[in-house]
Amino acid sequence: MKYFSTFEFDSPDSPGSGMKMDLGFLKMLDKAREVADIPFVITSGYRTPQYNDRVGGVDGSAHTRGFAADIACRDSVSRYNIIKSLQVAGFTRIGIASTFIHVDNDPDKPQEVIWVY
Repeated sequence: MKYFSTFEFDSPDSPGSGMKMDLGFLKMLDKAREVADIPFVITSGYRTPQYNDRVGGVDGSAHTRGFAADIACRDSVSRYNIIKSLQVAGFTRIGIASTFIHVDNDPDKPQEVIWVY
């Protein structure tokens, strides 16, 4: 990967767990980062089931399978740029919150969806 290291995706309770991220997901995210031409700060990547429960994640979360990440977002311009780049990279599952953008490519979840938190 050009823009990321797997440790950025570690679950806080499991050092080295970023290695459990799906390689296809990481390649798509790397492409999105290149298109956006701004840093992506990963606030959540892989999550152990225990950590996912602790943070209120949904059962069957794409985070627990290595198909998801949350990207910090501070303003509407960067939010637009990040979302646009994710779509260019081929992502079709995007969640929008006030301080982050969730993206995943979990093949077992509905596609072509955008939701808000």
